[in-house]
Amino acid sequence: MAVLQRHVVFVGLMGAGKSAIGRRVATRIGARFRDSDAEIEKAAGMRIADIFTVHGEEDFRGGERRVIARLLSERPMVLATGGGAYMDAETRDVLRRNATTIWMRADLDVLAKRCAKRNHRPLLKTGDPRAILAGLMETRYPVYGEADVVIDSRDEPHEIAVNEIIETLRARGDLAA
Repeated sequence: MAVLQRHVVFVGLMGAGKSAIGRRVATRIGARFRDSDAEIEKAAGMRIADIFTVHGEEDFRGGERRVIARLLSERPMVLATGGGAYMDAETRDVLRRNATTIWMRADLDVLAKRCAKRNHRPLLKTGDPRAILAGLMETRYPVYGEADVVIDSRDEPHEIAVNEIIETLRARGDLAA
């Protein structure tokens, strides 16, 4: 069984496959998997959409920052973060020091197709989802580009990306045999 040498954290836009692929990577290597959004909901006792509505994005980001820092204080795991988490400079700094970050990069068509399947994303409820995603790509992709590893999330079986990620982690020394 492989052993994680440090946390592996997935970053990227909503619909990029961070949770789906992260969960599969964790299963394959026998590591724990956590989703920061699920952990935030558990800590707050309410859904992400409700946190945004009741408390606003700024309070949500503060809670997100605290939850991610707490998770990174535990033994190495695979962690999927929300789309905006990596945009926070403090969170990015904590991730740089404690984890290998993997940007799940996807093109607009892939993101729009995946996000159309579910309507629970607060940021996409304020207008045309495709236009919102395009705007988010423009502002966030340069920051996501600071991640340690970039994996293209395409419209193909997840196992292709999972295999690529595991090979990359082994080559980097983040995953010991």
